[in-house]
Amino acid sequence: ARSLSCSSQLQAAAQPKTKKTLGKSGVKNVVVVEGVRIPFLLSGTSYADLMPHDLARAALQGLLTRTSVPKDVVDYIVYGTVIQEVKTSNVAREAALGAGFSDRTPAHTVTMACISSNQAMTTGVGMIAAGQCDVVVAGGVELMSDVPIRHSRKMRKTMLTLNRAKTLGQKLSLISKIRPDYFTPELPAVAEFSTSETMGHSADRLAAAFGVSRLEQDEYALRSHTLAKKAQDEGLLLDVVPFKVPGKDTVTKDNGIRPSSMEQMGKLKPAFVKPYGTVTAANSSFLVIPVPTAGSQRATLSTLTLCLPPGNEHSPFLCPCFQISQAQGQCVLSLSSSPTYATPKVLEKAGLALSDIDVFEFHEAFAGQILANLKAMDSDWFAQNCMGRKAKVGAPPLEKFNTWGGSLSLGHPFGATGCRLVITAAHRLKKEGGQFGLVAACAAGGQGHAMIVELYPQ
Repeated sequence: ARSLSCSSQLQAAAQPKTKKTLGKSGVKNVVVVEGVRIPFLLSGTSYADLMPHDLARAALQGLLTRTSVPKDVVDYIVYGTVIQEVKTSNVAREAALGAGFSDRTPAHTVTMACISSNQAMTTGVGMIAAGQCDVVVAGGVELMSDVPIRHSRKMRKTMLTLNRAKTLGQKLSLISKIRPDYFTPELPAVAEFSTSETMGHSADRLAAAFGVSRLEQDEYALRSHTLAKKAQDEGLLLDVVPFKVPGKDTVTKDNGIRPSSMEQMGKLKPAFVKPYGTVTAANSSFLVIPVPTAGSQRATLSTLTLCLPPGNEHSPFLCPCFQISQAQGQCVLSLSSSPTYATPKVLEKAGLALSDIDVFEFHEAFAGQILANLKAMDSDWFAQNCMGRKAKVGAPPLEKFNTWGGSLSLGHPFGATGCRLVITAAHRLKKEGGQFGLVAACAAGGQGHAMIVELYPQ
């Protein structure tokens, strides 16, 4: 395999001089060879009895089967995840061992909210750029069918103290202090620890600030589901690999793509800001909406490899990556507005304009969040007063934007969405004959990520 590395500018070997390119001569390339995912499923369905490393292992095996890359050429494995299973906290390592990788192949797990697998990918790029590795597998996993539920803090302290008690009298004394409220469990919360605000409340606030109506949000959500169904029916979701669930049938496709009607969507009540909010279960991505509980969350994973075997056909570069962490302040209207901040910066790093981008893949946390970001990107006032820029970057044209569906319809497993975005952008570039793709995503904590991929010249 060719030696691989990454720079903020990448050489597009054999690229015609009349075209824009992201490289200088002599700079090595980091190339995405392939990416796969097992189907995205609603929680409580076929994956309900599995553990996260089971899903990760299945995707790793699917990746090896599709690429025929020998396991022993992989130098490192890194995964993103958010709600960790305590027993397999380093899920990358457990999945790698289960998939048959050598115990000498290092693996670690990273968490960065909704951009965890984005960070996994950029970590892999950095390791290749530093000359530490030639081939890295990066991915993400999230399983919401069996989230860890803890005892209350009072009960945990009592149980730990009880474990250290030496005499029967000491144990009985501690047990006698246990009260009924000690048994109240602590459930994982999709909320900011520092502010206690959920992403849904943030999205409702952002939509209100930019005047995004309930009608607009429902229309966009319907668009996402309709395009995803069309892509699924036409066999465009090439990243999906079948998964034989132990003791059950083989799963072959995503099961949350459900085009509805404006009438049905209009009947749903606000999910966060009641009774006047505009964010509902219908115009939110499945994982982040709190109601209904069992049928609204997804479990899945997506994985990709960064390498370039001899004779490789068209693959996309992993190009300049930019991650942003917004400070809370007067102009930061929402935790979900980071794509607006990150997009112009990654374009500047790459020396590109918005018009140079052929494919846009943005994370759809909420329809209101996406539409508000598009309005913010198209606003000179927002650029000048909130971003310190002279002019707006402009809004991506919808005919290039998430045309195979998005997180609203395909699903949003926290730890895996970033990889899904990049692989979708890669397949769209190959299908549509484009050169550049732009991926962007928001994340809890006011963080965000943007990345440009370029189709690798043959």
